[in-house]
Amino acid sequence: MKTNTPQKSGHRPTPTQNETLWLLYCRPGFEQDCAQEALQQARRLRPVTVIEQPAIVPDSGYVQLTLNGQDLHYRELIFTRQLLRLHVVLQNLPERDRLTPILTALNDVQGEFGVLWLEVPDTNDGKMMTAFTRRFQPLIEEALLAQGKLSLASVPVAVGEQKPSRLHLFFPDKSTVFIASSDPYNSANALMGIIRQSMPAEAPSRSTLKLAEAIEVFLDKSEQTRLLRTGMRAVDLGAAPGGWTWQLVKRGIRVTAVDNGPMKGVLAKHPLVEHLKQDGFKYVPPRAVDWLVCDMVEKPDKVANLIGDWFAAERVKHAIFNLKLPMKQRVAALDSALGSIRKKLDDAGLSYRLTAKQLYHDREEITVYLTRTKRG
Repeated sequence: MKTNTPQKSGHRPTPTQNETLWLLYCRPGFEQDCAQEALQQARRLRPVTVIEQPAIVPDSGYVQLTLNGQDLHYRELIFTRQLLRLHVVLQNLPERDRLTPILTALNDVQGEFGVLWLEVPDTNDGKMMTAFTRRFQPLIEEALLAQGKLSLASVPVAVGEQKPSRLHLFFPDKSTVFIASSDPYNSANALMGIIRQSMPAEAPSRSTLKLAEAIEVFLDKSEQTRLLRTGMRAVDLGAAPGGWTWQLVKRGIRVTAVDNGPMKGVLAKHPLVEHLKQDGFKYVPPRAVDWLVCDMVEKPDKVANLIGDWFAAERVKHAIFNLKLPMKQRVAALDSALGSIRKKLDDAGLSYRLTAKQLYHDREEITVYLTRTKRG
């Protein structure tokens, strides 16, 4: 497996006072988009951004950035699955004793950590190393506990109490490790940044996993209880065969499924589903609904205009929708699509929250959550 590390041998020295080193996980094939978006965010914070050019290996599933002291904000990064502070990169680890050089390098990493995650790239080669990380995990945990670097506190963190930082050992291959850490308030709370879902037996298509993941990513448990309640009403544009409708129906929500294609399985004659064979771009509900979901295969600007119109006309309170990505200029296309939504809602004088992420179950697309909020 190819790797691209800051130096050809040894380790990356501790960053200077003006440097911040970052390790970002992303979907393989989207490394350039991940780096471009992160650099745009950094430049908004401080014009002089790049100390070194991003270290990018195509289809690797990760990016290294060296910035001019800027922080990055995970929740505002669409293509970043996980955001880590990078401390050291060790190469040429001896096969018979990987533990000793890792422990030695950790002596220079400040702080105590409450969680240890051993991670690999989300690639075919990376998946083949999961057996290795499972075997290595208890060895490194035992050594770090003895060293005082790891606490592994079993008591849940009380409300208002600071969550402990996480220590990440990222192995792009068995002879290389990136030693990094994450702030639990500025990162994904899942191994490798991936919230995995199980395919429900009754769901009519695997697209149901995208909406299930979106709900977990964008809504905390209290919001899920409050905003996805029995008796609410929703519209699913481009619903067939019903993967997204199924996620709403199983929560007791009545769904108007708009699509010229057929609904399948249990949704074909479900009492909570009204199937209208209409064009999703022309449909207008007779009265406002609680939710709009949309997974239509259309250009991102076209879908963005549709969503913006629904909110500007106050037809809906909350929405989750996908924007399909072009082959090139993905970041620019998203900036345009999301910018058009913001402009319509700003012009309408609405208060709102808009969050977007490329989810694990997304492909050439990103998922957006949009909700109206109270003023003040």
